[in-house]
Amino acid sequence: MPKDDRNVILFAAIVCVVCSLVLSATAAALKTRQDDNAELDRRMNVLQAFGIEVKDEKGRKLLSKEEVDEYFTVNISEVVLKADSGEVMPNVTSEGLTRTEIKEKSKLPLYLWSENDEIVKYAFPISGRGLWSTVHGYLALDQDLATVVGVTFYKHGETPGLGAECSEPWFMNQFGGKKLWADGELLPFEVVKNGVPSKYPDGCDYCVDGITAATITSNGIMKFIRSDMKAYDQYFATIRGS
Repeated sequence: MPKDDRNVILFAAIVCVVCSLVLSATAAALKTRQDDNAELDRRMNVLQAFGIEVKDEKGRKLLSKEEVDEYFTVNISEVVLKADSGEVMPNVTSEGLTRTEIKEKSKLPLYLWSENDEIVKYAFPISGRGLWSTVHGYLALDQDLATVVGVTFYKHGETPGLGAECSEPWFMNQFGGKKLWADGELLPFEVVKNGVPSKYPDGCDYCVDGITAATITSNGIMKFIRSDMKAYDQYFATIRGS
């Protein structure tokens, strides 16, 4: 092989190695930042479910990372429940759960909002299939363990302008004040196609309007909220009985 050809190959190999090292270092640095941003986004959605205003009308953040962290230090604590019994698992947090445990919901994170050393609100993650993706969110209950404080849907791959409307304020704001339990019993929460008045002219305490032309997404949300309510019901039943 001519010397010039060897030099070209050697130069190309050195360039490839250097580029690979630079890309690897950049990816590692960005992953840390991406993980931090994902955790901040998750925490902001927990706060939003709890009724804290975290964004303005244009979607701009109203809280700094420090302010978000302060809420989680002062007001919010976390427990993890056994799905089969509703018992609190000592010294376990959601950060220690495996992907399988999260996916299968065998262990259930629960966030507790305290004021003056009294728990006044509860929030838990909700998730399930929409049309194209898994829809993730959080739902918060008031101290009565029956009334919705708020809900967020923040991570999904549903169709823009259709199923993706689930994460728009007009849809999420409907949930505040709705009843999911009555006299300690689960209510048949419903996302109503064509709107609540079309089926319940006198109103419905446990229903919200569906998303136009997104029936599968709406039905998916209805199903997984019902399922997740049932999963947490054992724990809430013990609280009501205490």
